[in-house]
Amino acid sequence: MSGRGKPQAARPAPLPPLRLTRRGKIVLIGIPLVLLAALLLSLAGFFNSPAKASDSPEDLAVTPTVTVTVQPGESLWAIAGSVAPERDARDVVADIVQLNNLTPGAVLPGQQLYVPTR
Repeated sequence: MSGRGKPQAARPAPLPPLRLTRRGKIVLIGIPLVLLAALLLSLAGFFNSPAKASDSPEDLAVTPTVTVTVQPGESLWAIAGSVAPERDARDVVADIVQLNNLTPGAVLPGQQLYVPTR
């Protein structure tokens, strides 16, 4: 035989080694590191959060309230001033909004509101 056997399949040329520019290295390494750091900081904040309602049921206190019916022309400021004149009206209005899940300033005549007494 004269070396004329089966023809060999053509092999693709080997790829050159991957070369990254400085910007490519920053993108390839830096972005995942930044995302990992953000994730770790988020988790650290979540697990170290000081926000808790109470350590025990004995520490819980019910906010004493009265029910007030909004009169025509009456505002949250007027209600806050009449119910708790010794307190800052801004604080009382904020408490009323929170207790009744209101959008600020949105009260209608005849509406029943829970108002804190202290």
